[in-house]
Amino acid sequence: MRNPTAHKKILVVDDEIGIVNIVKLRLEANNYQVVTAYDGEEALQKVSQEDPDLIILDLMLPKIDGYMVCSLLKKNSRFEIIPIILFSARTSPADIALGEKVGANAYITKPVDMDVLLEKVESLLVTGDGFNE
Repeated sequence: MRNPTAHKKILVVDDEIGIVNIVKLRLEANNYQVVTAYDGEEALQKVSQEDPDLIILDLMLPKIDGYMVCSLLKKNSRFEIIPIILFSARTSPADIALGEKVGANAYITKPVDMDVLLEKVESLLVTGDGFNE
């Protein structure tokens, strides 16, 4: 059966190049197109330029943090439907609750099990699943 999410475009945003490369390679191995950004300003530019189908967004970013990037995108009618996975080493209930408040569709903590991340990506692209950790 053909993968309905194959060739979807995913924006990966993290200031750690190693993490971006690992996530990018794994997504590409699963037939996703991947674009990258390394800070919050670049993330907002790439969303406008690339029109991704989904965003994997770190919280602790230079220039504009991930919470603000998520909030700005979810308040913009052009981008509000793009699923956003917050991807962070922050694990406190307050951080997760804030992620939900700013409109994230999911919150996944680092270090990540790539199979869990891939399952969440596919789930959000296919069904638009709601928020969960």
